Amino acid sequence: MANKSDFIGSLAKGLKVIEAFNAEHARLSIADVAEATGFDRATSRRCLLTLHELGYAAYDGKFFTLTPRVLRLGMGALASLPLAQVVQPWLDQLSDRIGQSTSVSILDGTEIVYLARAAQRRVMSIGLMPGSRLPAHCTSMGRVLLAALPEEEARALIDTSDLTPRTVQSVTEPERIMERLAAARTDGYAVIDQEVEVGLRSIAVPLYNAHGHVVAALNTGVAAVQSEASDLAALYLEPLKRVQDGLRRVLR
Repeated sequence: MANKSDFIGSLAKGLKVIEAFNAEHARLSIADVAEATGFDRATSRRCLLTLHELGYAAYDGKFFTLTPRVLRLGMGALASLPLAQVVQPWLDQLSDRIGQSTSVSILDGTEIVYLARAAQRRVMSIGLMPGSRLPAHCTSMGRVLLAALPEEEARALIDTSDLTPRTVQSVTEPERIMERLAAARTDGYAVIDQEVEVGLRSIAVPLYNAHGHVVAALNTGVAAVQSEASDLAALYLEPLKRVQDGLRRVLR
């Protein structure tokens, strides 16, 4: 841990302000940021105006929005991760083979973070790319990643998750989510039926390293009009497992 003299409080505040923006809160006022961060309005204003001056935020006189420049803060780190570099060609090949978009993500607290993606077609209303985040509890990749954790740890994350339903299909009861995790642990894969977004179904498998530890998750998502949820395993589990087996030999 850094000494107090090495800690830059203003940098920490600026990063927390950036983290206040997300897909549901893309436009924030000074008051909004103050409420989200717990900072006073003066501190929130200085942070926002600094981000605006540096080109990381746009300002219309009332609301601030992050600009694409902010992607520089994360894209370089994500692109340099050995895991992202290793899996991308496997994703590209798998996506071409099955004709569907494929993704790899890791678990970060109660969310999954996309590391790599090969897109065939857009099946979600939001665009997904490396760095995108989604709730772990209601995504196929999130469920196989949570299922790989000790049960108590997974339950603790579920208990701290925002379980607000995203669709009428969303499972929101912690006990039922834990049952889905147990099934994913037994089956070796997880299927999601329109819990993240209406019209989207997906299937995911865990990715293991050479030591047998789960390090990420791999999935494919399909439009609900193309396949029933009950058909996903028959259609896509074998090609997903081929990639799973191949990556197990190269991931360290």
